[in-house]
Amino acid sequence: MIIDITRETHKQIKNRRLAEYATIYLGIFDDFMEQVAATGIEIDDRDYSQETAHRIDQLRHKGAILRNTDRSIYINTISPACVACQKGVGSATFFASLQCHRDCYYCFNPNQVDYDYFQQNKVNPAQELAQIGAAGHRVDYLALTGGEPLLHKAEAAAFFHTATEVFPQAHTRLYTTGDHANEAALQELRAAGLEEIRFSIRMHDLAKGHRLTFDRIALAKQYIPTVMVEMPILPGTLAEMKEVLLELERLQIHSINLLEFCYPFTQARAFKERGFKVKKRPFHILYNYWYAGGVSISESELVCLDLMAFALEQQLTIGVHYCSLENKLTGQNYQQNYGRTLPKTAVFSEKDYLLKSAKVFGSDISKVRNVFNRSGYRNYQRNKEHRYLEFHIDQIQNLADLDIEIGISTSTLEMRGQDLVVRELKLDLTRPQVFDVAQDV
Repeated sequence: MIIDITRETHKQIKNRRLAEYATIYLGIFDDFMEQVAATGIEIDDRDYSQETAHRIDQLRHKGAILRNTDRSIYINTISPACVACQKGVGSATFFASLQCHRDCYYCFNPNQVDYDYFQQNKVNPAQELAQIGAAGHRVDYLALTGGEPLLHKAEAAAFFHTATEVFPQAHTRLYTTGDHANEAALQELRAAGLEEIRFSIRMHDLAKGHRLTFDRIALAKQYIPTVMVEMPILPGTLAEMKEVLLELERLQIHSINLLEFCYPFTQARAFKERGFKVKKRPFHILYNYWYAGGVSISESELVCLDLMAFALEQQLTIGVHYCSLENKLTGQNYQQNYGRTLPKTAVFSEKDYLLKSAKVFGSDISKVRNVFNRSGYRNYQRNKEHRYLEFHIDQIQNLADLDIEIGISTSTLEMRGQDLVVRELKLDLTRPQVFDVAQDV
């Protein structure tokens, strides 16, 4: 068992040095949340983690399939591209521009690099793809997104033609609002080799707007092999979303991805007017992730899980997949840390693809060193500044006779200039008698 060190659990720590060290990361997290609040959004003071865990446990018992350490949950079926997203290996996403005819208040495209430039200018995704192929890289999952990619139909068709020629084994997909997915465009995309199309549905649209998207989805089923819906799920929309699921079941699409709703650090007034608040703990491990979507909104996850339960109760046949914010982050962790040469004190975790090590502090150091000296273990590191001893988590089992507290350190590898360095991100708490390496790491 590992205890997540938060402001609430910090008071459980008895070792003064460990407690002092843990406050470093609590302070970093507090500073981050203050910066989020400074943008004008409210932070929820309620923690829904227990309710979330209860719902997930219920879904497990009802037959839902839980993957990526419960960050991704689905029933019936899931896109192979979603499975690949867990590690991100062999996946690549392109765009022609970031132009879009809609103005969704929750859009995170403004967070993309050079957003203003790509609002006015285009790139050639087909040419980029050909260059990747010429360089000898292998890609198994290819996507075209935007903006709205079907504002540039010729570029979209050229992209999938090139994908079929250069990477014939690759699974191809396109993201769209559906507004420009007319019959001619769908025919051309099918001829170009598009395999999967994902529509978005905006819950703040009127019924007429929803009907238009449903009609485009029905049309796409005539041409594209796999038709999906992917959309963020807003708090307070459970009843409306149940009707959406029933309509998609009637249309017999492949599946729907229920995305945890996020605040992209913009349009704070729009979020506040709707009563939305950021989760008290939007990230378990705080880090500067590549994903530009923002921070998770409180109670969105609960609605997603309730919709999963509804789909099971109604015995829907379409795939229903809950994709949490945390699920979108593991690919970066995997690519940064898997297959690397690690310090002798670290281990690669299969649960979150981050690095784990153990630390003891202050007066507990001598107790642990005595055990290590008797066993002959020498691959530990002493840090005099913070007064801790760092060692491999496999050694925790040999400390069962000691009455000590152990910090479980979570780190990642990252490039700083030309050097690959270890960056610690968080410290959690355990004791030798309750730690289970198979379950906890």
